[in-house]
Amino acid sequence: MERNEPCWCGSGKKYKKCHMPIDEKIQLHADRGEIVPSRAILKTPAQIEMIRKSADLNTAVLDEVAKHIRIGMSTAEIDEIVYRFTTEHGGIPAPLNYQGFPKSVCTSLNNEICHGIPDENIMIQDGDIINVDVSTILNGYFSDASRMFKMGNVSERAERLVRVTEECVQRGLAAAKPWGHLGDIADAINTHAQANGYSVVEEIGGHGIGLEFHEDPFVSYVTPKGSEMLLVPGMMFTIEPMINEGSPDFFVDKDNDWTVYTIDDGLSAQIEYMVLVKEDGVEVLTK
Repeated sequence: MERNEPCWCGSGKKYKKCHMPIDEKIQLHADRGEIVPSRAILKTPAQIEMIRKSADLNTAVLDEVAKHIRIGMSTAEIDEIVYRFTTEHGGIPAPLNYQGFPKSVCTSLNNEICHGIPDENIMIQDGDIINVDVSTILNGYFSDASRMFKMGNVSERAERLVRVTEECVQRGLAAAKPWGHLGDIADAINTHAQANGYSVVEEIGGHGIGLEFHEDPFVSYVTPKGSEMLLVPGMMFTIEPMINEGSPDFFVDKDNDWTVYTIDDGLSAQIEYMVLVKEDGVEVLTK
């Protein structure tokens, strides 16, 4: 930000002259009827330092998966890589036994939107697209991110969906500004998805993270610009839109009660960043 621009806090003061305490800035927006975060949502510098270490390990786990993922391997082998690498480096896979989830990572293929359960009988095939969603606990602090992997000779439609999904995340990230709103992120993502003929899953979104696996706020990707919670320095959450090539509707596997599928059997893609709101912008902690 240029020093002669108005401060992001919305006070109207020039940035170089704005020294309003953060609680006063928050109250200023609350008085306008905006949704503001509680102090409990905002991470302290000491907490951020510890969460960064968890995020670094989470990124390293995804890098390890990227080194070894291949056509012909089972999704259970991905789970083994995640569990071994995480625990060897002093961490705990956050999904393992979370609300009964049986594995250390989510592996979602093709028409699976999210929460796919690794299985020794599910083999990665040429042409698959797969989301690997890794979440880590290190010294009691949580981190989270996911990547899409294109396996072999993927179709043009799959290639395009993954590309646009990454563009959506980048546009959402670019729209995230301190003293802006979560709806700014959602509008950027939803607008770009719809412009490319895709839909955004509505009932499943991002979340706060750091001290717990899932914290407030819920992060929607279909709400209007200027709506939802105020973005305040110290907030930490995920940007992880689920982009469908057809309907945004879904159903949950009735046998395992976890895996989420597209209602029309269309392809789905998701990319997840974990971000920190700072005074001068938004930092990506893991992706």
